[in-house]
Amino acid sequence: MSAAIDTPGEDRPDALRAKITAYWGRRRIFALVAGIAAAAAVIIVMWLPPTYRATATILIEQQEIPQDLVRSVITSYADQRIQVISQRVMTSENLMSLIDRYDLYPRMRKREPREAVIAQMRKDVGLHMISADVIDPRSGRPTEATIAFAVSYDSRSPDLALKVANELTTLYLNENLTTRIHLAQQTESFFKDEVAREAARVAGLDKSLADFKEQHQRELPDLALLNIESLQRAESDLRDAEGRVGALAAQRVMLESQLAQIDPNSQVYTDTGQRVLGPADRLKALQSQLAIDEARYAPDHPDVIAEKREIAGLEKQVGGAGATADRLRQLADAKARLAQDRQKYSETYPDVVRLRRLVGVLEADIAREGAASSRRTAAAHADNPAYIQVKGQIDALDVDRATAMAKAAALRAKVADYESRIAKAPAVQRGYEEIARNLQNAQVQYQQLLAKQTDARISANLETERKGERFSLIDPPQPPERPVSPNRPVLLLVGLLVALGLGAAAAALQESLDASVRGAADVRRLLQVPPLASIPVIVTAADRAAHRRRRRWSLAAGIATVVLALGFVQWFVRPLDVVWSTLLRRLGA
Repeated sequence: MSAAIDTPGEDRPDALRAKITAYWGRRRIFALVAGIAAAAAVIIVMWLPPTYRATATILIEQQEIPQDLVRSVITSYADQRIQVISQRVMTSENLMSLIDRYDLYPRMRKREPREAVIAQMRKDVGLHMISADVIDPRSGRPTEATIAFAVSYDSRSPDLALKVANELTTLYLNENLTTRIHLAQQTESFFKDEVAREAARVAGLDKSLADFKEQHQRELPDLALLNIESLQRAESDLRDAEGRVGALAAQRVMLESQLAQIDPNSQVYTDTGQRVLGPADRLKALQSQLAIDEARYAPDHPDVIAEKREIAGLEKQVGGAGATADRLRQLADAKARLAQDRQKYSETYPDVVRLRRLVGVLEADIAREGAASSRRTAAAHADNPAYIQVKGQIDALDVDRATAMAKAAALRAKVADYESRIAKAPAVQRGYEEIARNLQNAQVQYQQLLAKQTDARISANLETERKGERFSLIDPPQPPERPVSPNRPVLLLVGLLVALGLGAAAAALQESLDASVRGAADVRRLLQVPPLASIPVIVTAADRAAHRRRRRWSLAAGIATVVLALGFVQWFVRPLDVVWSTLLRRLGA
């Protein structure tokens, strides 16, 4: 018998039944602790103050005019702009204005500093982004974009929650409109200033180019071909002029040689055959006649005085004529060759130096001999027609030669001027192209800025007339009917679970502290000897009546619990008819 009792297969079910029986015996302590804990949980949950939330939904509407036609200056993403606007709305000044206006957090304002009150209000204000899957028009790829956002405010008073939520919604709408208009106007003003600055730069470069053209009007790149052609013509004319000067010089030398062989005062006869006296012969004749008249008349006789005056004049005219014709001819020839060499060579050329020295020596000799004055006097009073004719030709040649030399000098200066223009042309071209390039770039930049200014002005008009992207209030704040916190059903459920756990823990603790022996299992565990027999529990009529009473109380408690649960759902969660219809819909009934 003892072997049958000690078998493990029979001990385990008995031990389990014994434990269940033992814990069932502790149901009173379990019910007491669990009931007290559940009541405390219900009281705490019911005591927690409610928090109401008023929420407004603001839609981000795209601009009415296509962006291909009018592009807005606002290029940031919607969620980024909303965050920026939120930072501007949630400033300490705005929040304190709302706190003072609606007397928010009165107790906290008495105990806590201003920063703590503002931090609490920032915590109570909610901002929630509403996104959707859209197609990006720039890339054509699906992406997630913010299409709306919700602004909410939590308060223990539903009226304050509604009022503050309305104020916050107005601040968001006004701040967005003000920010967009201000940014558009700032952009327009910026481009206006830039256009004015670039216009002044263009005007300055235009004036610089005009001054440069005026300063280098003969060396401009546009005149390079004309300067080359003009230089070629001038060089050709210079060669012709120098050739004519040389020809005239050679012709003059030849006439000078002919003139040197002609006596300017040779005897000349009239048509009647009477000899025409020259100055020297007339002087001799007058001297003879004066001697006769002085012997005949007094010294103050008119004839005597006239003859003396005429003799004095003839003596001045005839006197000092000792220069030879060869030296005059050599001087004329040396001057002609010197003129020709000066046209071809510089002043330091050996032939030019030699001819210049020769001309100086001949002029000094003639000056010493007085030949120059004698020859000028003789030429001035020449009466030989052949001499006069050759002398006239020489004078005409001198005039032509002087004219040709002046023309050659002018052409030489003209050639030098054209050569200087052509030499300066590359540097002038570089300077001209640099200024012209800067002017062209400035004009392009000016046109671009002018176009951007026009776009900015149109964009500003777009924002001012509210045709661009804007915030639209599609769901204004409504008076909150139910609190958003605390979540009483969840808290009650947690409280009930905690109460059950505390009841079970109390029952387990009482069982572990109880040292009484109950049943054969406790005897076998304590004595290590199986009992010989066990007497079953004898249930009396009183026991059965007590058991029936406990069952009735348990049933009543269960019904009350169900009624309380249904009332809680009705009052704090949602109406029972709504719950029933939702349940039927989910079950497909």
